Amino acid sequence: MTPFRSISVFYHVAALNSVSAAAEHLNVTASAVSQQVRVLEEQLGMTLVAKVGRKVKLTEDGERYFDLISQHVEEIIRSTEIIRGSKPTTLLTIRATPTVSTKWILPRLPRFFETNPDIDVRLDGSNEPTDFNRDLVDVEIRHGAGRWPGLHVEELVEERFLPVCAPTLAREHSLTAADLLKHRLIHSVKAQIQWKSWFAHQGIIDDVPIKRLYFDRSHMVVDAAVLGMGMALESNLMMEQELKDGRLVVAVAEPPVMRITTQWIVCPYTHLRRTRVKRFLEWIRREAQVWYNEDRSLID
Repeated sequence: MTPFRSISVFYHVAALNSVSAAAEHLNVTASAVSQQVRVLEEQLGMTLVAKVGRKVKLTEDGERYFDLISQHVEEIIRSTEIIRGSKPTTLLTIRATPTVSTKWILPRLPRFFETNPDIDVRLDGSNEPTDFNRDLVDVEIRHGAGRWPGLHVEELVEERFLPVCAPTLAREHSLTAADLLKHRLIHSVKAQIQWKSWFAHQGIIDDVPIKRLYFDRSHMVVDAAVLGMGMALESNLMMEQELKDGRLVVAVAEPPVMRITTQWIVCPYTHLRRTRVKRFLEWIRREAQVWYNEDRSLID
C-alpha cells in the first residue's frame, strides 16, 4: 500500500514547484522530502520528478499523477484541519504591478473574501515579471503585450486610454485636442499608448514647446493629475475610482476611441489545476466583466 505521507509530500513538491519550499512548508529537511518522493516513485514504478539544474520539474507521469490526486489530497488536508478544530485556510499568492494592486485589486478583495473565506491572500505589488520556476507565486496580473510563450495567458479586460485632468484645471469635455498643448502633459513612460501617438491620431504634431512631467508608475501619473499638475493620458482601469468620484474628468469633447489590453492573467498551465487558482480566476473574470459594463455606462 502506498503511504499517504509520500503522496502528501509529492503533492507539496508539485504544488510549490520546489523541494526546498515543500520542506519549509512541512517543517522537515529537503533530504527527507526527496526520500519520500523516491519512496512514492518506487511504489508506482515511475519517475515523477526530474531535476533541471537546481530546480525540479514534474515529468509527464508526474503531471498526470498530480492532476489525479490534487483535489483529493486537498480535501483530506481540509477535513483533517476541521477535525483538529482549526480553521482550514489556503494561501493564494498574487503578483501584480503596484498600480493594479492598489487601484484595482485591493478595493475588490473584500468581495473575494466573502465568497472564499478559507483562502488567505498575499498580494505582491511588483513590476518584476514572475519567474514561476523560482518565485512562489500562484498567478500574476502582468503588464505588457500578452506574448509569453509556455504560459497560460488571458486578457484581463480591454482598457480605454483617456486624456484627463482635475476639474479645477478644466471642465469636463470643455477642450479640444489642440488645447491640451497649452497645458503641462503628464507622461507615464511605460504606458503602451503615449501622448505622441494620441496627438498623431488627431492629426496634431506635438513638437511645439510644451511643459512635461514624467513618471514611471501609473499610480503616480493618476495622483499627479488629481493634484492639478497637468493633463494625463491614462488607462481607465488605473483611474476607475478617480473618474467615478469626479476627482478626474475627461477634458476633451469626444475623445478618440483608443482601446488596448495591457494587463494579462498569467500563470503556468499546471497552476490552473490548483483549486485556489481556479477560484481566483473565476472571481476575477466576474469582476472584470462587471467593471467593463460599469465603465461603458460611465464613459460612453
